[in-house]
Amino acid sequence: MNKEEIIEKVQKENVKFVELQFMDIEGMVKTVSISAGNLSRAIEEGIVFDGSSILGYATIDESDLRAHPDLNTFLIMPWTDDEIKTGRMICDIYDSGGNRFKGDPRYILNKTMQKAREMGYHFKTGPEFEFFLFNLDDEGHPTTSPPDSGGYFDLMPLDVAERVRKECTLYFEKMGFSVEASHHEVASGQHEIDLRYGDAMDIADQILTLKYGIKTIAKLNGLHATFMPKPISGVNGTGMHIHQSLFDEDGRNVFYDPSDPEGLSDLARSFVAGILDHARETSSILASWVNSYKRLVPGYEAPVYISWSHLNRSALARIPDGRGKSTRVEVRNPDPAGNPYLQFSALLASGLDGIEKSLSPPSPVNDDLFSMTPEERRSKNIKSLPSNLGNALSEFENSHFLKDVLGEHTHHHFLHVKRKEWEEYRQQVSNWEIKKYLSHL
Repeated sequence: MNKEEIIEKVQKENVKFVELQFMDIEGMVKTVSISAGNLSRAIEEGIVFDGSSILGYATIDESDLRAHPDLNTFLIMPWTDDEIKTGRMICDIYDSGGNRFKGDPRYILNKTMQKAREMGYHFKTGPEFEFFLFNLDDEGHPTTSPPDSGGYFDLMPLDVAERVRKECTLYFEKMGFSVEASHHEVASGQHEIDLRYGDAMDIADQILTLKYGIKTIAKLNGLHATFMPKPISGVNGTGMHIHQSLFDEDGRNVFYDPSDPEGLSDLARSFVAGILDHARETSSILASWVNSYKRLVPGYEAPVYISWSHLNRSALARIPDGRGKSTRVEVRNPDPAGNPYLQFSALLASGLDGIEKSLSPPSPVNDDLFSMTPEERRSKNIKSLPSNLGNALSEFENSHFLKDVLGEHTHHHFLHVKRKEWEEYRQQVSNWEIKKYLSHL
């Protein structure tokens, strides 16, 4: 829609407010609310804000930034009622000189996708978006007590958790999102909403909306939604498996080769090889929190070892069933707590690097990686992902590849922010340590 069409729709639908939104580098949704009467000026001029107050954006001496709403992203949030009926627009960030701000994650993804387009490819993604629903205590604070005891694909009675997931699906479909499926996941209180594959920028924008939409709808139903990767010890954590494919200008999936026994093109294999080749250095982008690495441990269906397979779910990357337009690469270590624009950028850039260098992946591993001995994995040259955020950041810091993908600005700020998180965590004394050592040491 153009400006006039958006304003006409706002008036016709009796929209009272519009949220102008973007993300910080960690993946937190930022927003400024404007009344509908100020929308025209916001579209024309943007909204000025203090970039030094946004984590990882700017220093105090370069803090004046301007958020310009992308007209293609206007949607009405259907869970808002008539008195505060609200629309949303996602913004591109500009610096004081009128140039795209180099630290805007959306701009970084745009540049990476532009490189793919220059190579003749359109990047499409489809995320499996998982989350936990938990009860609140008597004071309204979130607990880790789930409201259900369901398991994978269980058909539950229409309790409050099932209702939240179905309300989310209906609301997101009303916003024009293509929700392919939703279901209960493995752990009690764990749920999943799958978005049908589409243009990677559109999908990243939709994930932004899922992040605050799911939390809002859960709260309206008296529950707390969290995307924390491992909120409960001893059960499966929360991931966001990302399905990826490249299409050419004629709409053909270039990962598919009908003449190949496995239906895979050499280009698809090179894309996989790039993903694996950069897996350790991209780990802190795809799994960006201290808690992310509590999920990436053996035994809970989360990847630990850098390998690929056709069906083996213990591998980092796999080629799911389905060929033709459905041919895709699934990467399993990302989680929904991160920044989808940066996650998609890292994955796409890795795959394109594999294509540019004509890399060949190692032989696929179809055996259960978790049941292999260390010697068996070494004999197959299977390496591990970083075991914690500190190790992942060391790989990130030394990555010239990611400095090029993210730019010096974002690479520096991301490293600074995450190093602070890691150092703060290292100084904590956990309950486990107290129970383990206090009486014996």
